[in-house]
This record gives sequence, C-alpha cells and structure tokens, in this order.
Amino acid sequence: MPPTPEATDLKAAEAGTAPGEHYSTRWWILAVACLAQLMVVLDATIVNIALPTAQQDIGFSNDSRQWVVTGYALAFGSLLLVGGRLGDLVGRKTTFMVGLVGFAGASALGGTATTFGLLVGARAGQGVFGALLAPAALSLLTTTFTDPHERGRAFAVFGALSGAGGAIGLILGGALTEYLSWRWCLYVNLPIAVIALAGGFLLLPRQPRDDDAAGLDIAGSVLSVAGLVSLVYGLASAETDGWTSGKTLGFIVAGLVLLAVFAWSQTRVASPLLPLAVLLDRNRGGSFLSVAFVGAGMFGVFLFLTYYLTMILGYEPLPTGLAFLPMIGGIMFSAQTSPALVERVGVKVPVTAGFLIAAVGMLWFSRLALDSSYAGHVLPGLIVVGLGIGLIIAPAMSAATDRVDPDHAGVASAAVNTFQQIGGSIGTAVFSAVAASAATDYLVGKNPADAAVVAGSYLESYTTAFLWAAFVFAAGAVISGVLLRHGALVRDPDAAPVMAH
Repeated sequence: MPPTPEATDLKAAEAGTAPGEHYSTRWWILAVACLAQLMVVLDATIVNIALPTAQQDIGFSNDSRQWVVTGYALAFGSLLLVGGRLGDLVGRKTTFMVGLVGFAGASALGGTATTFGLLVGARAGQGVFGALLAPAALSLLTTTFTDPHERGRAFAVFGALSGAGGAIGLILGGALTEYLSWRWCLYVNLPIAVIALAGGFLLLPRQPRDDDAAGLDIAGSVLSVAGLVSLVYGLASAETDGWTSGKTLGFIVAGLVLLAVFAWSQTRVASPLLPLAVLLDRNRGGSFLSVAFVGAGMFGVFLFLTYYLTMILGYEPLPTGLAFLPMIGGIMFSAQTSPALVERVGVKVPVTAGFLIAAVGMLWFSRLALDSSYAGHVLPGLIVVGLGIGLIIAPAMSAATDRVDPDHAGVASAAVNTFQQIGGSIGTAVFSAVAASAATDYLVGKNPADAAVVAGSYLESYTTAFLWAAFVFAAGAVISGVLLRHGALVRDPDAAPVMAH
C-alpha cells in the first residue's frame, strides 16, 4: 500500500518539496498513466497470436503478415520524439487525452477491418497516437513524483507494466482469439481507453501553455521521422529480402545517415527537438542504452518462445499466452524490490545484475530440445528472465528521466520509449535473420520432407535466437557496468523541485 498522506506530506516537507495542487491524487495519476502505458505496450504483441486467424478471415499472404505488426512499430517508433516534444509544447494533459481518443478510434477501425490495407492502416494509426500517448504518460510521472522514495516506487510499478505488458498481450491475445474473435484483440482497447479518459479528465493537472516557448523544430522532426522510418523499414525488410539485399542495406544506410544529420542539426538550432544534454548525462545515456538492450532481448523471449510453445510443444493460443505468467510474476517481483536497491546502491548494480540474470535465462532456453517439458525446462528459464528484466527496466526508466528540466520531460520520456522500441525492432530483425539462417543451415544434406527434420530445423532456429538474445543481454551488462555511475543518485539540494503544473 502507498504511504499515508500524512506520512508522505511530512517526508515531502522535510525534503523541502512542497505538495502541489494535485499532490493528494498522485497515486491515482499513476494508475491512469499505467492504464495508458499498458494499452500501448499490449498492442506490440497482442495481435501476434491472432495473426493466423486474421489471415484466414481477411485473406493475405505470409509475406504480408509481418506488416500488421511492423506497421504499428514503424509509426510508433518513428514519431515518439515528435510526440514527446508536442507534449512539452501544448501540454501533457492535452496530448495524453488526444492520444487516448485517437488510439481508441484507430483500434475500433482495425477491429472492423475487412481488407488487409485497412487493417495495416489502422495499426499504423494506433502507432501514431501511441507516439503521443506513451511519452505523455511517462512524463506525467516524471513531473508528478518528486520525492525520491515515492518516485522509485511509482517507476517500479510503471516499469513492471512496461516489461510485463508484452507477455500480458500474448495472454489476452490468446484468450480473445480462442473464445471471442481476433477482432477483440483490437476492440479490447476501447474499455481501457474509456476508463483512462475518465481518469485523465478528472485527475490530470493542466499544464499552462507558455506563449514564450519556442516552437517545434520542423527540420529536426522531419530528419528524425525519416531516419527512424527508414531504419525500422530496412530492418523489417531483412527478414524477407535478406541482409545483403540492396533494399535492406539501402534503407538501413539511409536511416543511419539521416539520424546522423539529425544529431548534428540538434547542435545547431536554438530549440532542438532532442536537446543533446538530455542524452549526454552519463547516467541518463547509460539508462537509454540499457532500455534499448532490454527491449531487444525481450522480443527474443516473446517471439521465439511463442514459436517454440506452439510449433514444438503444440500449445493452443490461450495456453501459449498463459505459459508466460511466471515471467510476468518474476518481472513484477523484482521491479517492486528494485527501488530499495536503487536507494542504497544506485542504478548500476541492479541494472547490470538484471542483464546478467536475464542472459543466464536465455542461455537456459538455448538448451531446449524437442522432448523438453514446460515444467522442467521452460518454466525455470521464464522465472529467471523475468527476474532479470524487472531489475533492469524500472531503475533504467527512472534514471533516464531523472533531473530532466521540466520543459524537456516529454521529449526525455519519448526518448526512453524510442530507445526501447527501436531496440525491440532491431532485436526482432536480427533474431529473425539468424533464426532463418540457422534453419537453412540445419536442412543442408537432410530430407526436407521428413517431419522430424523439419521439427529439428525449427528447434535449431529458436535456440540460435535464444543464444543471440543471451549475447544481447550480456552486452547490456557491459554497457550498464561501464556507463552507469556507482552509488545512489545525488540530488542538488539547491535545485528547484520538479512539480506538476
């Protein structure tokens, strides 16, 4: 339970942080922000299990199927920085509410889709409005929770949902597909959005518009969106066209060049879209990279363990989703214990330890066999990976937005989501490519018509992806170990508290 208002008011007074107008409702604001974040994170995975059913219903090819997922990731990841900056300029409450309404509308459109183009368009629409919603939700926490102890607890809850949301999406997707319809994987956002809208209208503080504030960096916005779209599109194309194709390499190189020009431009404009000071702080920079690496590694679990459970163990959609429950439990448990560690030793120890623990879990998965059982082989790995991810994501998200100028809270929050989303996209592309290559190599000299050989090729592709995911988590441990500062965060006692407007 949260501390009593009296106890917390006393702590705030002792810390010199006077409660703001909406101080008494801050835990309800956390609930509203978490609902919005859950909806955004759910939609990254909830349609995965429903795709085969949707494909039969609407009728589209296997090669086209990935764009139902990639359309969302493409729009979401590329527009996050712009969405975060708009939140800073026009107000976080306004951006939050517009994001909710738009996300719900796009979800309803996707649920009624009768053509492939309309379904992909609706998913892209979800991504556009999600890019407004996600940074607004995170920045609301950044500006609402100022007491270090309470901030740690709030980000623990928010980070746990961010980490577990993908697994929750698999469970919901399986249940809705099996018992209702694949369309409910999109309709389910409507009741969530209605509740969040009501809470947002009643509880969220309105940020007064600063008429003296500089406008949106148009050139930077165009460069960042074009660069991220090109990069994500190129990575997504690698699965079907191969890493060496002109299309794949062309888009990836173009994306990297555009992003390099974007970074250069941010040092030349008076009001940059992404002030580099937000990234260049050592703790924040290390935290952004940690979020990217954990995003990449998580997709290795969600995507290929789903394949293993369905293709090797023969699980139906709902049992496949429910199989991830222990991972959710592990994330929730370690995310709730991480604030106490952060207060004592800072973010470096829990984040680095979390990466190492997650790497051990992925190594465990890389040893799965055709005759492995869920209880004896899959379950232990899920618990270990969940414990590791929970230790990483809550402290990293909190540190990535720590001591950010209130005027940049939205764009800093957007950068966190951008790093996680781009990390996930890169992870998905790399793991898919190495998995396909492993399966092809396994079939060399074997009879591809033999069911046992085919099953063996599937297994080889999955375990290879798990091994690469272990390398990604290990690399994340090195990055966080080198960049993150040791010791508890030191706050400037003379600095003005970051209060909700």
